[in-house]
Amino acid sequence: MSTLNLFLNTLNAVLWHNAVLFLLLGTGVLFTVWSRVCQFRALTHGVHVVRGVYDKPDDPGAINHFQALSAALSATVGLGNIGGVALAIALGGPGAVFWMWVVGFFGMAIKLTEVTLSMLYRNTSDPDNPHGGPMWVVSKALEARSPRLAGVGRVIGGIFCVTLLISTATGGNMFQAWNVGVITESYFGIPSIVTGIILAIIVATVIIGGIKRIGAVAGRLVPIMLVMYVIAGIYVLVANFSELPGIFGLIITAAFSPVESTGAFIGGTMGYAFLFGMKRALFSNEAGQGTSPIAHSAAKTDEPVREGIVAGLEPFIDTIVVCTLTALVILSTGVWNRAAEASLDPAARIVAAVDGQWTVSTSAVPARTTGDWRAGDGVFVLIHGDPNPQSGNDLHRLDGTISADDSGALKIAWTALAGATPPRLAGPEVFVSYVGATLTARAFDSVVPGLGKWLVTIAVWLFAISTLISWSYYGEQGIIYLAGERAVLPYKLVFCSLTIVATWGFLKTDAQLDNLTGIGTGVMLFVNVPIMWLLGRQAMLAYNDYINRLKTGRMGPEHTPPTLEDLISGRDVEK
Repeated sequence: MSTLNLFLNTLNAVLWHNAVLFLLLGTGVLFTVWSRVCQFRALTHGVHVVRGVYDKPDDPGAINHFQALSAALSATVGLGNIGGVALAIALGGPGAVFWMWVVGFFGMAIKLTEVTLSMLYRNTSDPDNPHGGPMWVVSKALEARSPRLAGVGRVIGGIFCVTLLISTATGGNMFQAWNVGVITESYFGIPSIVTGIILAIIVATVIIGGIKRIGAVAGRLVPIMLVMYVIAGIYVLVANFSELPGIFGLIITAAFSPVESTGAFIGGTMGYAFLFGMKRALFSNEAGQGTSPIAHSAAKTDEPVREGIVAGLEPFIDTIVVCTLTALVILSTGVWNRAAEASLDPAARIVAAVDGQWTVSTSAVPARTTGDWRAGDGVFVLIHGDPNPQSGNDLHRLDGTISADDSGALKIAWTALAGATPPRLAGPEVFVSYVGATLTARAFDSVVPGLGKWLVTIAVWLFAISTLISWSYYGEQGIIYLAGERAVLPYKLVFCSLTIVATWGFLKTDAQLDNLTGIGTGVMLFVNVPIMWLLGRQAMLAYNDYINRLKTGRMGPEHTPPTLEDLISGRDVEK
């Protein structure tokens, strides 16, 4: 895995160079200014549209506005909100939360623009089963400009679909399944591979029914899981209410200055807070990736901008509300900088493993202060070594895994850390490694023992299932563009197989997980954002025209709101 990790690190460094982040942030600022702060319209008019007052059964499309938003949210409100936020804080510190807010706000403008473009150029040759997304935008737009550009558009669309499939396999599938497997095994001792098999079966039964079944399932599942998670999060914040003013202050100051090491946190620079906050927020709300337009393109509407405004709600719900709630739970409970749960034997030291790599001399398992060790538990110690650009000091984590020999005796298998100079232990403290969603669960458990075990496990399962079914649809649309309908069934079989593969146990640490999902997100940005730059003017012209008609009273609600049951089920748009 060391060679693979080195390759992933190198590729991530290119995909997530600071220049890329600034360009993406600048894209959000551009469309925010161009649209005269469209975020306001998303939070006002967008809510009315979602309520169903504009839904019409005769409009082209397959599902109503609420179901389209739910389908898109089911892909974004997932493990990124539970595990991704935990990764951002564990790797970037509290300041990462501030940059998540920034991405959430400007991401609303990005999402509105890319969905509007997709609605303008969606393929409605079959009005009851439309196809849309950046691949259709670039191919149809370039062909409309000049027939000679048709081939170029199809090639760019194909490249986007390839990046879409990469992201589908990594962030949309394997990240979700891996987190569910880890937390289920951690709390209940169920082998991760069993979880993968169960997830694959559940997802398969849903995705066979296509977008209408996905929309129906998402319309019921998303509200339930959001309400459940938000209520539990608010309870934890009320219990730690006195900590909140200081937490908000820490988030702001840490966004612009280094954070010193404390407990399990090795320290973090402003640059890394910015990097991980941006990466995890983008992974969570998918602004600029071009995925949500695929779900929204199935909406029944004859007004392209209307669905774009609905899409602007996604980053607000996903990042400003749900991600913030998770971050405050983690920070207010103190699990991000938690104390050690064991101590190494006094004779333990750092020794050379191979040339230029160092490890811990002992494999003895120390006594744990709370609970018992189990095979598969992750641990780490802190060591002083070469300068660490992430932490702004010379601290590094050296990871280990608890394993059992043939007799059942436990031992620690330590990894090796490369370093030019001989490192030394920062202390005897052994910290338990809570990776991704398990860190969030630990935060809930610290307030009400067992709350994290049940709440986060249930939430992780629901969030992962909803994300998997929506991403399966995204990948399916990419396959249809590349190879046609005949390739859909083989694709679905491969998709469900990857869910099982992800739980086989080859991912172990925060960094590996961040590398895998970062590549999936990054490759899509490199294709979709230039498409937005090329064609964004058309989206803004359409948006401003729509708002002018709305403001001058030339357009208004078509009817009274349907009942919630009809809205959620989609019966309000049935012919």
